[in-house]
Amino acid sequence: MFTKQGPTVRELAVQALSSTERGYDLLAPKFDETPYRTPDRVLDAVTRAVRELGPFDTGIDVCCGTGAGVGVLRQLCRERAVGVDFSAGMLAEARAAFPPGSEKPAVHWVRADARSLPFAPAFDLALSFGAFGHFLPAERFGLFAEVYGSLRPGGQFVFPIGAPPPVGSRAYWSLFGFDAAMRVRNALWRPRFVMYYRTFRLGDVLEDLTQAGFVVRLLPLTDLGARPDGSPRARLVVATREG
Repeated sequence: MFTKQGPTVRELAVQALSSTERGYDLLAPKFDETPYRTPDRVLDAVTRAVRELGPFDTGIDVCCGTGAGVGVLRQLCRERAVGVDFSAGMLAEARAAFPPGSEKPAVHWVRADARSLPFAPAFDLALSFGAFGHFLPAERFGLFAEVYGSLRPGGQFVFPIGAPPPVGSRAYWSLFGFDAAMRVRNALWRPRFVMYYRTFRLGDVLEDLTQAGFVVRLLPLTDLGARPDGSPRARLVVATREG
């Protein structure tokens, strides 16, 4: 799962026993060598799908990590792309990956908690990749409300969501086991490290987005293939702030 340049078992253990923020500060220099980074094929599929929803002048990558989503925004936005994350270590890696330049869109980095975004309604597009497992279900509505408040009327919040693995499959038990281990860890150890794979269920997500004020639709990400029953392996959630 990890390249030779990725974190060692000892480094992962230290990170797992840290807080979420500190754990990502420690992981940041080797994050892109782990399977936790969003695969390029997912980034490319989302880029192609979102391009059809534009044009966009300004965009924000919520929980940007080392900047993979900002790379998507640079292809979609004409004026400005902003990456926001609470981990100073991840932002340092992102800045190194996208050095300042004169070309547009201009890229900016902001250290902030996504549960309290420091923006007025300024963006046409918000996106996020692979970060929602770091928020407990009770925090999800507040997170979506913060994104809503950062978008201009007509702005769109987009993110991919994969179909759940079949019950009883190897992937199902792998995710079940990870979440169970994380719950035990957080029950016995402080500070908590919040990362769960099975708490971001599509029905609950759509309800929270709607309650936050969004009008929501789903688009199949056909580039990522189909399941045996013909349904898409992943969909793009498109949540629009209409007013």
